Amino acid sequence: MAENAENGAAEATQPTPVKMSVLAQFVRDMSFENILAQKGVSGDVQPDVQVQVNLDAKKRSGDNQYEVVIKLKVESKSKATQDMLFLLELDYAGVFSIEGVPTEQMHPFLLIECPRMLFPFVRRIISDVTRDGGFPPLNLETIDFVALYRNEIARRQAATSSQSADGRKMDA
Repeated sequence: MAENAENGAAEATQPTPVKMSVLAQFVRDMSFENILAQKGVSGDVQPDVQVQVNLDAKKRSGDNQYEVVIKLKVESKSKATQDMLFLLELDYAGVFSIEGVPTEQMHPFLLIECPRMLFPFVRRIISDVTRDGGFPPLNLETIDFVALYRNEIARRQAATSSQSADGRKMDA
């Protein structure tokens, strides 16, 4: 009888399992400009590629539905002349159904786990678009969304503390 009570207590303390499913994913916006072809740059060009990543997440009207958007801006410049070769901007969105995630953990879950699910598709689109645009396919390295999230939180905290420090200076 003591064993049944212990098993019941163990079952009661187990967290609800996390359930996540991708309901939809789509290209929200995309732009590719082949500046090299427009300018007619000649000779062997060594590219310098810069990638900027931004994430956005919001709750949708449905129960437990969230939309997460990966926003990428890829700029390629010539290493020698710093002339722009191409510019690619991509907003790739996914709609997720998420259950079992505590409220205080939802923000990091949306900005870490959901982009991880979308990233392989984003990588493929970037590769195909650059190849079809006349350049060698750009195969993005895996993005560390945990580090990206931590850096953004640290940046926001620094901005908040500098604003409050500025506010104190104004009051004095």
